[in-house]
Amino acid sequence: MPDMTVVELSRLQFALTAMYHFLFVPLTLGLSFMIAIMESVYVMTGRDIWRRMTLFWGILFGINFAMGVATGIVMEFQFGMNWSYYSHYVGDIFGAPLAIEGLMAFFLEATFIGLFFFGWNRLSKVQHLMVTWLVALGSNFSALWILIANGWMQYPVGATFNPETMRMEVTDFMAVIFNPVAQAKFVHTVSAGYVTGAVFVTAISAWYLLRGRNVAFSKRSMAVAASFGLAGALSVVVLGDESGYVAGENQKMKLAAIEAMWETEPAPAGFNIFAIPDQAERVNHYAVHVPYVMGIIGTRSFNKEMPGIQELVERAEQRIRNGLVAYDALQKLRANREDATARRVFESTWHDLGYALLLKRYREDITSATDAQIIQASMDTIPHVAPLFWSFRLMVGVGFYFIVFFAFAFWLASTQQLERRRWFLKLAFYSLPLPWLAIEAGWLIAEYGRQPWIIDGVLPTFFAASGLKLHQILISLAGFVIVYTTLAIIDVWLMRKVIVKGPEGMSESQSEDDAAPAASTA
Repeated sequence: MPDMTVVELSRLQFALTAMYHFLFVPLTLGLSFMIAIMESVYVMTGRDIWRRMTLFWGILFGINFAMGVATGIVMEFQFGMNWSYYSHYVGDIFGAPLAIEGLMAFFLEATFIGLFFFGWNRLSKVQHLMVTWLVALGSNFSALWILIANGWMQYPVGATFNPETMRMEVTDFMAVIFNPVAQAKFVHTVSAGYVTGAVFVTAISAWYLLRGRNVAFSKRSMAVAASFGLAGALSVVVLGDESGYVAGENQKMKLAAIEAMWETEPAPAGFNIFAIPDQAERVNHYAVHVPYVMGIIGTRSFNKEMPGIQELVERAEQRIRNGLVAYDALQKLRANREDATARRVFESTWHDLGYALLLKRYREDITSATDAQIIQASMDTIPHVAPLFWSFRLMVGVGFYFIVFFAFAFWLASTQQLERRRWFLKLAFYSLPLPWLAIEAGWLIAEYGRQPWIIDGVLPTFFAASGLKLHQILISLAGFVIVYTTLAIIDVWLMRKVIVKGPEGMSESQSEDDAAPAASTA
């Protein structure tokens, strides 16, 4: 049976590195396209202010990109170090998108980012613009393949279990690529990145305007960010609805936990705007309930039921019992590969094998599991509800806030009123952390909501961990915390240094309309 302390510490270590890494990814996605837009305007107009905008935001992009690479590479090593059985069990499937990401996207991005910084005086305007767009496309291709891999963990399609190799193997790679969960996650995630980049540019530009610095530069930057951010914010909400629908089709327990829906409700199910979920009693205290909303989001219908947590637990119990039949047939096949009866039984029941493996937490010989252990294992399929419930509402609340925020920013930029609304400039600056809070909440929903599975319905998380000793995981965890804290300090110091210095002096020439008028310090 697994050492659950090692498993939980392994989960904590991966969660820390993944969430830290994703502080940099969305800003990379958002800034890359905004820089490409700014340089496109420079090439079309020839105005130097747009070149300096491209250079300034490009430097901040480069710092962020370097940190993202440094933290992302470490994550991949953890699959072999901390999750070796996971790598053995699904490595043929999970490893392919990551390999393609490295060969197709990361090399493209890393190669052209060098040309972006060092090719200004070596390439023509059009050639350099093409380089900038390729950097942006490379960033998004990188996210695509990583999210294809992650989407397969959420909804494992196009693969089957081979009883001879004791591994999951690809049967339809196109199904893996066009996995509906992966596609929904990709468009939702990159849209969130676009919003993050837009908020970053808006907040820093607002800071300059409050101090009367780089006024023309900042107004143009905010105009680009407002239009780009509004499109991104609208996309996040629309595509988030698509992600909710896909989860309702394929990850019913996650969606029920997000809503804290303990019992199946008549269709269409309602939505709790506010509640205090009580997992021990399976009730919600002080619930503010809006009818119909969750059912429409989860099923896009008025007559299709969304199963509650209790019903899904009962389904899980049945799948555990069916998985035990598959496990027994697998043992017979391992003893005699020619056993045709055992093979037929296994082929008809193997989809529930992962549910039987949940019993490994309680006994080695799961074929002798008691009814009490089966019931306990079925209860393990319920994730912790309160963190999912509140994370979802935080994410959704921030998403709708940014629609209003960018719509107002777009109106101010269009009517040349940005400098007059100092209250809005202060609001823009203090809104800087919000997209990261929403994104980290979204990843908590995606990954924490999948528990107890590392591959949904296929492989329990505790079963996938390496057989490390407690002191080994503690040493590596402490090392990651120290190194990543140091990197965070360096990153903040570098970004702050560039921002405080500002875009002044980045070009010898300066257009007349960029002369900053004197203004009082905010």
